[in-house]
Amino acid sequence: MALPDATILALGAGVIALLYAAYLARKVIKAPKGTPKMQEISAAIQEGANAFLMRQYITLVPIVVILFAAIYYFVGMNTGIAFVVGVISSALAGYIGMQTSIRGNVRVAEAAKKGIRQALTIAFSGGAVTGMALAGLGLIGLGGLYIIFGDLAPIIGYGFGASLISLFARVGGGIYTKAADVGADLVGKIEKGIPEDDPRNPAVIADNFGDNVGDCAGMAADVYETFVDPEIAAMLLGAAMGVEAYVTIPLGIAAIGVIGSVIGSLFVRLGKGKRIMKAFYKGIAATAVVTLILTYLYVTSGVADVAGENAIAPINLLLIVLVGIFVTAAMFLITEYYTATEHNPVRKTAQAAKTGAGTNIITGLAVGMEATLLPALVVVLAIIISFKLGGLYGIALAAAAMLSFSGIVIAVDSYGPITDNAGGIAEMAGLPSSVRKITDTLDAVGNTTKATTKGFAIAGAALGALALFVAFADESGLTEINLLNPAVVVGVFIGALLPFIFSSLLMTAVGKAAFEIVEEVRRQFREIKGLMEGTAKADYARCVDISTKTALRELALPGVIAVGTPLLVGYLFGAAALGGLLAGAISSGFLMALMMCTSGAAWDNAKKYIEEGKLGGKGSDAHKAAVVGDTVGDPLKDTAGPALNALIKVLNTVSLVFAGALIANSLALI
Repeated sequence: MALPDATILALGAGVIALLYAAYLARKVIKAPKGTPKMQEISAAIQEGANAFLMRQYITLVPIVVILFAAIYYFVGMNTGIAFVVGVISSALAGYIGMQTSIRGNVRVAEAAKKGIRQALTIAFSGGAVTGMALAGLGLIGLGGLYIIFGDLAPIIGYGFGASLISLFARVGGGIYTKAADVGADLVGKIEKGIPEDDPRNPAVIADNFGDNVGDCAGMAADVYETFVDPEIAAMLLGAAMGVEAYVTIPLGIAAIGVIGSVIGSLFVRLGKGKRIMKAFYKGIAATAVVTLILTYLYVTSGVADVAGENAIAPINLLLIVLVGIFVTAAMFLITEYYTATEHNPVRKTAQAAKTGAGTNIITGLAVGMEATLLPALVVVLAIIISFKLGGLYGIALAAAAMLSFSGIVIAVDSYGPITDNAGGIAEMAGLPSSVRKITDTLDAVGNTTKATTKGFAIAGAALGALALFVAFADESGLTEINLLNPAVVVGVFIGALLPFIFSSLLMTAVGKAAFEIVEEVRRQFREIKGLMEGTAKADYARCVDISTKTALRELALPGVIAVGTPLLVGYLFGAAALGGLLAGAISSGFLMALMMCTSGAAWDNAKKYIEEGKLGGKGSDAHKAAVVGDTVGDPLKDTAGPALNALIKVLNTVSLVFAGALIANSLALI
């Protein structure tokens, strides 16, 4: 097969991204590590986070082996190989993300001694390692497999492997981090009135581990599969159009977005006003400008010149990319409005805490529900415009263009956990209050960037899942979803139900582990003499062990449900019912994820708004109520909500992989 220009571009951009990530990693590692006490705390975080991640990956090996065998038997060896490559690549993306975070945290704490500008530079560089490595691995994986197999069918397995690891990373890491966080907050902040990262709190080390395994490894794996899946869907739809150029154009667009992200990251600089979000927006805006310019050059260079009834004008392709950029910008602005301390939704949530935890929780839920409106309208508008410009292929290409920004977006996101850990190290190492003030300022913005990234990932998951759904319909020969067909209605109800059951399992798991940690922390404060006075040392290992065991024990069932339900529905009721299931899960999961992530972030920043000295400040009744709201929001925004992205992707990719086998063997009971 002739090597397409876009494939070469993808491989080249992937290599550039990885080299840039290596350069930034070296820059972070060379930064000063601080005092021996700071290094000791950082080493403990590294050891614990690495141990958990390795145990999590080892736990997943039997599941991967079983699924590989099933794919080999029902689909073929090449798809099975691509599946394993997807698993390894997604796991590697998560591993790289976490390794950077657990090394950058102590260096950011040290840099904060010199000022906010120096600390931001190290934190963002650490986050950019994750973003660029993730994008580089995705491009090399897609381009490399397409060259090796010369066929798109096996690459579907690659997407399934990436989605599967994303699901487990989000579930396992999310349960771990939020169980520790909730347990630490309930006893430390509310009962004992001690600071968030006080070394006297037995759960504090587990909480710091969790920031890395959940917010770094989990998010990296999540966005990795969100990056590759729309690419695969667009390539499949291009193949269905019978035009070779349309198969590879998504790779070209993704490569351009990654190059734009590398260049855009150079524009992230703190201005005179020291507005951190403004610095990030400069980088994202620069990425958008570079991407549009390069896309214009790309689509007008002749690669998109196609004759016939399926032809899409080059200007339309450029406009479709612009739609993807529009969705990215809109999701950032909307999510920032609903989750930043400068805006009314967070402030009214904080105001509600003055009358107690109940009103604080009610207001936060209302904010989350309201926050589904504008993103849903943005996605609907994007679907309409991109369809008008390029048909179903246009929708998939818009999703691919949007997710091509993953490098810069994850750079902004991964900065957050690094600064969060830096604050913990500053607190535990007894650094001056001026250092903690800087890390808290960075962390408050980090809460917003994590929320905006989740909004980006959720919207990307919705558009990407729609593209995968169209690819599934094409693969299965499904031309319509008829709601007068009982099989379709059954599928829709089951699909809409799945996000609720899935979220319930994760929330319950966090609740169980948090209960055990609360009891353990109370026991230590009660039985270890001198712990509260600071003359005795807490048994951190016990809380780490509780979080680890619960996370690993509870991650299997959600995964089985995600993989098994579409297979069972397809086998029992046929392609129409499975199509209904996917439609129900996409719509329900999209809105639930938005609501949970926004509510959680609003509660978190409402607490931080009060901690800045507003409404009575730390220790006030309003603060105690806001801590309760934040505790409720933790598993919503960092466990169940983000995991729904992976759920709807797994449902679609597993259906796509096994579509042929399901149709051939379906019992068609309805």
